[in-house]
Amino acid sequence: MNKQNILSVIKDYVIITLSCLLYAFSFVCFFDTNGIPMGGFTGISQIIRLFVPVLPIGLIVFLINVPIMLIGIKKQGFSILFSTVYAVTVSNAMIDIMDKYITFPEIDPLLASLYGGGLMGVSLGIMLLKNATTGGTELAAKLLKYVFPSISIGKICLTIDVSVVILYSVFTGENGVNLVMYGIIAMYLCSKTMDMVVYGSINAKMAYIVSAKSEEIKQALLDIELGVTILSGKGGYSGNNVNVIMCVVRPTKMPAVKKLVSQIDPDKAFVIVTDAKEVFGEGFGEYSEGNL
Repeated sequence: MNKQNILSVIKDYVIITLSCLLYAFSFVCFFDTNGIPMGGFTGISQIIRLFVPVLPIGLIVFLINVPIMLIGIKKQGFSILFSTVYAVTVSNAMIDIMDKYITFPEIDPLLASLYGGGLMGVSLGIMLLKNATTGGTELAAKLLKYVFPSISIGKICLTIDVSVVILYSVFTGENGVNLVMYGIIAMYLCSKTMDMVVYGSINAKMAYIVSAKSEEIKQALLDIELGVTILSGKGGYSGNNVNVIMCVVRPTKMPAVKKLVSQIDPDKAFVIVTDAKEVFGEGFGEYSEGNL
């Protein structure tokens, strides 16, 4: 491993460590302090602690994560095991340390669920981008992606998490129903935020441009180093053959595309701009089976 690769690995693990800190803070400050149940293995640990309050939550989470981490080796190899063991160990150690030495004030449960869910989604999304998880739901979701590739990672996590949160209500009875509802809000926000972090970083914009000056527009786009594809079209009313330019760009480049088209053909150019997600290929990364 050369120096550049070593520095890249160190950078990744610094980011994972900071994400673990954010995860631990989100759980202890917003969830545990305010009695809001979580989903996944952390939520299961909350249920176990209802019956065995002396056990630290971080330790319980680590122990019940061991079997699924071993399953993860078969699908994703030892790299996922190492990064996940690191994230699980660090995040749960931080949870136990914060829980023991820091006392956070109770706040309105709705605010706790909103801020807790949002911050936790950010932390989990960053970890997933760095090929790490806190185990439990996120690792299970990564494995389930092989079975359900069309479902986003956030939706899989949400399904698992909400099931655990509902199970929590079975053991807490009527008094815990309100907190369970807050927990579901938090898990929903967490899943949406996670998807935004994981998939938002690879979003793109796609423009379809119909113009009699398509050749000039095409050349202008190529001049600013944007890729274009020419599609053959036919006007439904006029019956004339036309060239349709398809151009996929990063969102930050789209204003330049629109400005360029308006300068070349300000009156007759017809432009459709849509969102493009999970783009891969030249300029947008490569596809692999383990992609989220």
